[in-house]
Amino acid sequence: MARFRLIASKDGPILVEVNGEVRAALCRCGHSRNKPFCDGSHAKVGFKAEERVAFEYEG
Repeated sequence: MARFRLIASKDGPILVEVNGEVRAALCRCGHSRNKPFCDGSHAKVGFKAEERVAFEYEG
C-alpha cells in the first residue's frame, strides 16, 4: 500500500511525502529562484502561512 501526502508546512513550502519520506519541497511563497522547488526564500521574505495537510491518498 502506498501513502502520498502534500503537506503545506508552517511558514514554508509544500512538502511532497511518499510513504513517510519527503521527496520534494515545492515553493508556495513565490520567491524561489528554483521554481517550482523551494530554495529557502520564504524565510528571507517573511512568508507566513498555517500548516495543514493539503492532500492525502492511501491505496
